Amino acid sequence: MQMPKPRITDVAQVAGVSTATVSRALTQPDRLSEKTRQRVFDAIRATGYRVNRAARNLRTQRAGAVLVLVPNLGNPFFSLILSSINDVFAANGYSVLVFDSQQPNAADQVVSDYLFNGSVDGVITLDGHMSPTMGETLKNADLLRNVVFCCEWSDTLLLPSIRSDNPLGARLAVDHLVALGHRKIAHVTGPSDNILARVRRSVFEERCTHHGLGIAPDWIIPGDFTLSSGARAAERLITLADRPTAVFCASDEIALSLISRAQQAGLRVPEDLSVVGFDDIEIAGHVQPALTTIRQDRALLGRMAAEELLGRLQSDPSHHAVPISFAPVELITRNTTAPPPGR
Repeated sequence: MQMPKPRITDVAQVAGVSTATVSRALTQPDRLSEKTRQRVFDAIRATGYRVNRAARNLRTQRAGAVLVLVPNLGNPFFSLILSSINDVFAANGYSVLVFDSQQPNAADQVVSDYLFNGSVDGVITLDGHMSPTMGETLKNADLLRNVVFCCEWSDTLLLPSIRSDNPLGARLAVDHLVALGHRKIAHVTGPSDNILARVRRSVFEERCTHHGLGIAPDWIIPGDFTLSSGARAAERLITLADRPTAVFCASDEIALSLISRAQQAGLRVPEDLSVVGFDDIEIAGHVQPALTTIRQDRALLGRMAAEELLGRLQSDPSHHAVPISFAPVELITRNTTAPPPGR
């Protein structure tokens, strides 16, 4: 004979608490003491109780899911961010859907499809290309507070934004090269329409001016954060008559590919060319030579973004404002930077 499924009342009886306390432990665990939470979770394991998510979502009129927009799922930079986002929401009973938004206008379309029809309760977008029109539509539907930017952001949309301290990162990169004695520094940019690329290039130029360094037009090389753009940048650098002794790359993928192609052409890194990346993806410390770069705390970025959206979904008053929160960055000095030739 089939045994009846454990009910929430069974959990409450084993834990010695009310059914309301069991429910609170599952939906708002931060409102209970650690001792009470542990008693409830021990009782859940002992009884084999499983949450009926469909029934709970129907009762609360929530989807029990959030959507994460990623501008390029093939980019390894996003892996730790997505993992942290998933950890936070899984611990709070939410499913996480991930969508690659790199197609034109994809962010607007996906938000419209999922958020407006109730398939998800909120959105974290790692893509800053959401249009002002979509922002106005979200505002009119009273859904604007259910969207959080992470990593990238839009200057035209007043939405919560969790981001790395990109200006500080670019400053650390340039100042490090200058401290080594470099006076001729190039920069390989990200996409011209990307907010991160614009900030990093702007600060690069500001710091060069601050240090009294000239920037030849050929030393600003367009890129797009990818391996292929790093290889193309190396080809350009190799052919320059007045070649820089150092280069600051807007991403690690650019830097790693640039180093590989430069070495193939006979340039030694760092003896002939110093290279600094940005991101500190996993492979950066395991290649030869190991990459000097700006580390972004990607796990922290994901956690901060998830906690911000979760607070909004739970109507926490402290999350009603529109904050801009910064995750710290740091210079990781490895083996791709050294004083310029002749010093």
